[in-house]
Amino acid sequence: MIPLAGCPLNQRPRRTKGWSYNEPRVCEDPTRDEKDTMPKLAGNFSMMFGEVDMLERFEVAARVGFRGAEIQSPYGQTSAEIAQAYRTSGLEAVLFNVPAAVGALPGQESDFEAGFARALEYAGAAGCGQIHCLAGSTNDSRAETTFVSNLRRASAAARPLGVRLLLEPLNTQDNPGYFLTRSAQARRIIDLVGEDNVFLQYDVYHMQIMEGYLAETIKANLDIISHIQIAGVPGRHEPGATQEVNYPYLFEVLDDAGYDRWVACEYRPLSDTLTGLEWARPYGITPDAR
Repeated sequence: MIPLAGCPLNQRPRRTKGWSYNEPRVCEDPTRDEKDTMPKLAGNFSMMFGEVDMLERFEVAARVGFRGAEIQSPYGQTSAEIAQAYRTSGLEAVLFNVPAAVGALPGQESDFEAGFARALEYAGAAGCGQIHCLAGSTNDSRAETTFVSNLRRASAAARPLGVRLLLEPLNTQDNPGYFLTRSAQARRIIDLVGEDNVFLQYDVYHMQIMEGYLAETIKANLDIISHIQIAGVPGRHEPGATQEVNYPYLFEVLDDAGYDRWVACEYRPLSDTLTGLEWARPYGITPDAR
């Protein structure tokens, strides 16, 4: 896959007149393809494209312009079926979750190990380079130590495949009692694990609810951010103009900072998926493609 990139160092990005959600920022270079505008969007097959069965979502997503897709839970199909669907569609496998949220739960270390092994099997088959290791819900004083220990073991198992482990803080409104809830907490755990294949999965929806101060937090943590997810706040629907997060501005922040990894659309469409993708048309997605 060829990643979307920001403007070359000698070509500063500019806004076109009347720039808004309906018009992306472009570079001064007239030869540069419009599709090279940030962000590099990935579909999400756990929330989007629910109008068709899982294995049909790949073709639809590729047709409208996605070049990658994440699946929180690919385990309803075999690893071979998922891998074949990625290959046939030409989509890149972006992210899988471990099947159970038990990473920080004392006494469930064997469950985490088994779940991670299963996720790693799917990642290996599909060529997926990232696995989200869910912490789970607990207030046990041993949670951090447990999570760090589990992540160190998983890091060693993932290293031969070149797979990154991701930690995602979640908001407590949707996930009461969840252990990992803030970006600073995730950074602390990443530092404690001390391995170079453990990173932050920064979900703008969750962090707007928990922290706000999005642009500065992203810039401060860009060294550990491996994956970003987006959704509208409130409601977790399309990240368009009828919600409170200024996504065009955040995309500029990412572009200026040189972020060139995936930005995944982890949201629940208000109606059907394709109608709801109009917000993404300036970023290379064509909802009405046939």
